[in-house]
Amino acid sequence: MRYINERYVDEAYWKDGSLAAYKLKYPEDFNFAYDIADDIADNDPKRTALVWCNQAGAERIITFETMKSLSNTAANYFKSLGIGKGDGVIVALKRHWQFWPVALALEKLGAVMIPVTFMLKAHDAEYRVTASGCKAVISTADGDTADSFNGLKGEHGELTRIMVASDNGAIIKDGWLDFNAAIASAPGDWANLKRVATSVSEPMLMYFSSGTSGQPKMVLHSHKYALGHLLGAKHWHNLQPDGLHFTIADTGWGKAVWGKYYGQWIMESAVLTFDYDTFKADEILGLIAKHRVTTLCCPPTMYRMLLKEDFAKYDLSRLCYATTAGEAMNPDVFLDFKERTGITIMEGFGQTETTVTLCNLPGTTPRLGSIGKPSPQYQVELQNPDGAACKPGETGEIVIRAVEGHFPEGLMDCYYRDEAKTSEAIHDGWYHTGDTAWRDEEGYYYFEGRNDDIIKSSGYRIGPTEIESVLVTHPAVNECAITGVPDTTGVRGQLVKATVVLNPGFAGTDELIKEMQNFVKAETAPYKYPRIIEFVEKLPRTVNGKIRRVELRDKSKREEYTPDY
Repeated sequence: MRYINERYVDEAYWKDGSLAAYKLKYPEDFNFAYDIADDIADNDPKRTALVWCNQAGAERIITFETMKSLSNTAANYFKSLGIGKGDGVIVALKRHWQFWPVALALEKLGAVMIPVTFMLKAHDAEYRVTASGCKAVISTADGDTADSFNGLKGEHGELTRIMVASDNGAIIKDGWLDFNAAIASAPGDWANLKRVATSVSEPMLMYFSSGTSGQPKMVLHSHKYALGHLLGAKHWHNLQPDGLHFTIADTGWGKAVWGKYYGQWIMESAVLTFDYDTFKADEILGLIAKHRVTTLCCPPTMYRMLLKEDFAKYDLSRLCYATTAGEAMNPDVFLDFKERTGITIMEGFGQTETTVTLCNLPGTTPRLGSIGKPSPQYQVELQNPDGAACKPGETGEIVIRAVEGHFPEGLMDCYYRDEAKTSEAIHDGWYHTGDTAWRDEEGYYYFEGRNDDIIKSSGYRIGPTEIESVLVTHPAVNECAITGVPDTTGVRGQLVKATVVLNPGFAGTDELIKEMQNFVKAETAPYKYPRIIEFVEKLPRTVNGKIRRVELRDKSKREEYTPDY
């Protein structure tokens, strides 16, 4: 074992059993595809890179040696189509195994990969093509994803349209090139590729933000972003080179490269991916048992669904570590998982614009409801609206030190083609996340919500997360969202409203509303209880699965309420 990750760590300082400082080193021409994936392929060719399976029962185990050959062939194929350095390529490949050689191929060419979710509709696709100026689209053959891109043109004219069929018999559609057939029939010498010169500061990856309000922003990352995931993989996911890591995420989301690609392979760890259309908790637990998964990461909502199953039916003995991010985790999930498995879920926080920013690392003791402490990769503060540092107990915006020319590895370069939004987010030496939190005397942070989500009622600043964490533990509640709505009487400024999806067997009666209000009053400060409760069949979400609170707030502005005073 060579421990390739140590090559890129300049300093890792430990204090009182916890990682206190972290500094990376890397050459100016660092390229993840060549310097990590291909390096492993050349020196440890039979090492497993990817374990892939789908709901139909198909399975593939791909070594780094095979991954190098596939990605070189794909790179030569893309090059033959005119795709090269600096070209934007939209990639919508669900959880297909082809995502990994495609991603490596684009990095090797110096092209800019633009992952998107397969759930895009026509207007979503048109915006992304136009805004990014992309040259090509690589789409799954499943469903109607590709149809959303038909008829669209890019800045370079007709889009190069490439289709990928996973191992499920999907048919290549008219007007699209067949990726699988092209790779299978490629000339033998295409398995070799002369290294394309790239710089660590050149563009590599672009994500569209989740867009909870307005059109999504284009988050641009350079090649050094890949190395920004090393700390998260090694010290948050706690990966071991001979382990198997399972992060549950669609490749169109930033969480996929957090947990299924960059950091995991720098650690020489194999990754498991499950190509599914419908999440079924029993299937996930079965896979963890069958493939002997050692480390797991998924959103709190998925942990909650897993906990509805009987864990005794599955051999989870190899599972030794669990992490979560993406949304606030409710205490009941944390405690129930710990009781059943003996494993403490280590929560973390980050954005599309960053790598993991706040987290619970080995050597620390997680606190119920806390997202942890700042990653030593970043200098993090909480600031009030005047830019002053907050005291313990005060809610403020999470900001990251970002001095021009010396951005930390993992932080975005900019919002592509939007100087105004970039300047709004990065100024006076800080990147402003737009997310709020407070910290306790020992330095643990507690997430409150987006700046726009904070409710101002009767002089109080109320974060939605704490109320949601309480309300979701009520037996009638499947999921909920807390928002502020205008108080038309002018008494309180805003009122706390809960939009609730009920569990089967419960009816949204006045008696249940009163019961829920009293339930929240008993569990948290009484002024935080929801004076308005509305029952709905489902909550509005972005294409990335995040709750669109802005839509709930806008809906409330158009309605009249009789609040409970």
